[in-house]
Amino acid sequence: QVQLVESGGQLVQAGESLRLACAASGGTFSGHAMGWFRQAAGKEHEFVAAIARNSVTTDHAGSVKGRFAISRDNAKSTVYLQMNSLKPEDTAVYFCAAHRTVYVSRLFYRREDYDSWGQGTQVTVST
Repeated sequence: QVQLVESGGQLVQAGESLRLACAASGGTFSGHAMGWFRQAAGKEHEFVAAIARNSVTTDHAGSVKGRFAISRDNAKSTVYLQMNSLKPEDTAVYFCAAHRTVYVSRLFYRREDYDSWGQGTQVTVST
């Protein structure tokens, strides 16, 4: 299993942007599909975005589509989440996750699909 460490979370004002990063180690990063999830206080984990091994196939939750963008750099073993036009309802702990798969273009949407998780990074959006 890969080990994942998220970074980039902080307190920002509504309308601002942030880029989260998730660095992987201890495994073959390019062999994993990646995802971002978030958990707001008192709520369940929520799917945010996913990217396939091919770095091209992506998908985003409806609540963030058009504002967030997931990307990956296999040479750096890092997945990113660019977050623009942030809203207070985006406040949550953001987690990255990895799923080892043979499929190069497949996306994974469920928590139980993922094998490895980071510790999370807090994003707080103030009004």
